[in-house]
Amino acid sequence: MNRIEFLKNSMLATGSLVGASAISAFAGTDNKNPVKKGKPFNLDYAPHEGMFTNLAGKSFLDQIKYMYDQGFRSIEDNGYLKRPKEEQTKIGDLLAKLGMRMGVFVVDGGDNWKTSLTTGKKEFKDHFIATCHQSVEAAKRCNAKWLTVVPGFYERKLPYGNQMANVVDAMRAGAEIFEPHQLIMVLETLSDTPELFLQQTHETYNVCKAVDSPSCKILYDIYHMQKTEGNLIVNIDRCWDEIAYIQIGDNPGRKEPTTGEINYKNLFKHLHQKGYKGVMGMEHGISLKGVAGEERLIQAYREVDSFI
Repeated sequence: MNRIEFLKNSMLATGSLVGASAISAFAGTDNKNPVKKGKPFNLDYAPHEGMFTNLAGKSFLDQIKYMYDQGFRSIEDNGYLKRPKEEQTKIGDLLAKLGMRMGVFVVDGGDNWKTSLTTGKKEFKDHFIATCHQSVEAAKRCNAKWLTVVPGFYERKLPYGNQMANVVDAMRAGAEIFEPHQLIMVLETLSDTPELFLQQTHETYNVCKAVDSPSCKILYDIYHMQKTEGNLIVNIDRCWDEIAYIQIGDNPGRKEPTTGEINYKNLFKHLHQKGYKGVMGMEHGISLKGVAGEERLIQAYREVDSFI
């Protein structure tokens, strides 16, 4: 007997059968088209807004409910900091109600992030510090723990060592803000352009070791690191003590697992065996359009999550 039939029979037995619309509230949709629910995944994958627009509608809150029904237990929302406070609160309240976690949102460096913290210029550091304070208040509204930080681009007028010192100095200032609130800024190493200061995991590892704070760790983005350095499992193991957050995307194409060259099933098995309990951010596109693409997205994660 399925859950809806059980509820109907139970209510009939007590003489309190309610209308079909009330029954639908338990199912998450109407009786004609019930949502097919999925069990929780072995690892904690976190979708983004827009990944289930066709299946759940345009409302982000409805999408979050659908994500939960499919077995996801976290979300990511890079642009969360720019949302109105009322919207941030609604997202946080829903996550708390469902028992879901908020993954990263971005500590936005503003228009000047491309040349910001490597330069050592006071105005860039001041802006970063102000945004960190703003991020603390935003994090409270959704019980967030991790915040993405990108130090910026190379400053060609300064030697590498000076730039590294400037980045470490700025990260220490950010860590001092986040530590009392047990928040963790995770530094993301990117592959978007060779102009970015942090190119490989060992460089970000160096920053975190120099800052020496529980509030300054690595965001290891599998897609970016496959492009810039490869050797994923070896590099993860080398820097494991500083990795606090992981993001996903297959390469080439930056779509869901199974669409590229990365052996995600084996990689996820390795992370599971290492005891990783953190969020796995689904920061990628979808290979197919429409309902078919969204259904395939869920199926792909079922396939690579079946390592036990």
